[in-house]
Amino acid sequence: MAARVLNVNVGVLGHIDSGKTALARALSTTGSTAAFDRAPQSRARGITLDLGFSCLRTALPPQLGPGPGELQFTLVDCPGHASLIRTIIGGAQIIDLMMLVIDVTKGMQTQSAECLVIGQIACQKMVVVLNKIDLLPEAKRQSAIEKMTKKMQKTLENTKFSGCPIVAVAAKPGGPEAPESENPLGVSELIEVLKSQAYLPSRDPSGHFLMAVDHCFSIKGQGTVMTGTILAGSVSLGDNVEIPALKVTKKVKSMQMFHTPVTYAMQGDRVGVCVTQFDPKLLERGLICTPDSLHTIHAAIISLKKIQYFRGALQTKAKFHITVGHETVMGRVMFFSPAPADFNEEIQENVFDFEKDYLYQEEYLSKDSASSEENKENDQAEVQLPKQQWALLEFEKPVTCPKLCLVIGSKLDTDIHANTCRLAFHGILLQGMEDKNYTESFLPKLKVYKQKHKEGQVERVIDDYSVIGRSLFKKETNIQIFVGLKVKLSTGEDGIIDGGFGQSGKFKIRIADGLKPDTKMLLTAASKKKSKAGKGDTTKEDESSKNDSAQPVTISLIFKRYVFDTQKKMIQS
Repeated sequence: MAARVLNVNVGVLGHIDSGKTALARALSTTGSTAAFDRAPQSRARGITLDLGFSCLRTALPPQLGPGPGELQFTLVDCPGHASLIRTIIGGAQIIDLMMLVIDVTKGMQTQSAECLVIGQIACQKMVVVLNKIDLLPEAKRQSAIEKMTKKMQKTLENTKFSGCPIVAVAAKPGGPEAPESENPLGVSELIEVLKSQAYLPSRDPSGHFLMAVDHCFSIKGQGTVMTGTILAGSVSLGDNVEIPALKVTKKVKSMQMFHTPVTYAMQGDRVGVCVTQFDPKLLERGLICTPDSLHTIHAAIISLKKIQYFRGALQTKAKFHITVGHETVMGRVMFFSPAPADFNEEIQENVFDFEKDYLYQEEYLSKDSASSEENKENDQAEVQLPKQQWALLEFEKPVTCPKLCLVIGSKLDTDIHANTCRLAFHGILLQGMEDKNYTESFLPKLKVYKQKHKEGQVERVIDDYSVIGRSLFKKETNIQIFVGLKVKLSTGEDGIIDGGFGQSGKFKIRIADGLKPDTKMLLTAASKKKSKAGKGDTTKEDESSKNDSAQPVTISLIFKRYVFDTQKKMIQS
């Protein structure tokens, strides 16, 4: 029986020019077809443009079980160039362990911070690598490394990677032009740290096969090879796989893992799948899967959290770059929360309840959102925030993705040289909308409402059971649609809108239990003063307006309207 090989995917992330590719090369024993900046445009520009993959094999450490075997680290070299962040987000979803590469002479930079954010969303464990220590003068090298190590520990103390290992190396002493004979520094120590951090990632071969393809090329006489990482399920020789973006199904003719032929591969494995009669130009990157297992969606409901380093509010109707699975498209957002009475309800993981009512929000609610600021200005108690919030995403073009996949919203059009985090929120896709006409077929089921509050004044009393109101509606409002709605007077009486009165937006209110004597006196006195003032007594007019403004009887009309209700019904509890 062949010795078992345990595969752990290690992401190599960091700012541009921190030496990620050199580090992956120094660590690797086997380069895959995609490794080490093979793409001509990568080599020409001297930066990694795409995910590169290579592997490092070592003896299985004792914490990963008894018996012979090998531990294979698949190194995923992610580009550090700011404009390629969508590629990094795609890569982070297949990573078990992350190496954050920091140029020891520069420390944390903008993209190092963004990589850290992605790691917190998509990764369980991290090792920090302080690279380029050969650039530090030897006499001061140790103290400079210690200083940067302390700095990094401080940066990480409020993240889930607090206390993670920090290793100093020089992956390519002397820089890219140095001769190959220069031995890297600290790399064997780094390998020992990686072995100590390795764990048995949970792998599940059951369920639908889903693979993220990052390279596609043809081999003469063989067919077309799609290389990638299996995100879910498993695949065997002879299986049919679908390329959903192209609606094409192909049979698996052969498979390889790092140049070794295999007949079976499962979740977490890095594999090359060979099919025939398929033009590799049609698929540079994307997903392949069990036929008919993925859905192509035009909109989605997600549960989400704001990324704390993103400056500024997340506003409804704003556009973001939305990364769903391995695709990034533009999308518009609408935020909503539980109804206020349900703010403290426990979070429901991975499900969305269409039976419940939800409250429309102009922006994602957080400590620094506008509604919280208003409350602070008005000296109100700290605003209560819901335990969970959601968003409706409407995509500019359809995306193909698995259910319950990771979603990241970013502002990738922000100036890449600005020292600011462009990642705005992350979440889980709970419900996709496959129908192109989802606004008619699906959205009316989504019970998101806006709370409406209108205020007017009582103008005069007609009798003990009815008054005339004003200033609640505009002159052109069709008052008929408000007939039957409940209102409340500031003096405590409950009334019902009975109909319009005249042409100027005034209306009649019926008060079933009758006006209180005090209210009647207040209103009668006010209208007497007005009528006296009307007869030309200017001093009295001034006094009456003072009294009137001191205590007008106000009318409150509160109702809610569902955002996606085509009939725009007004509802009162």
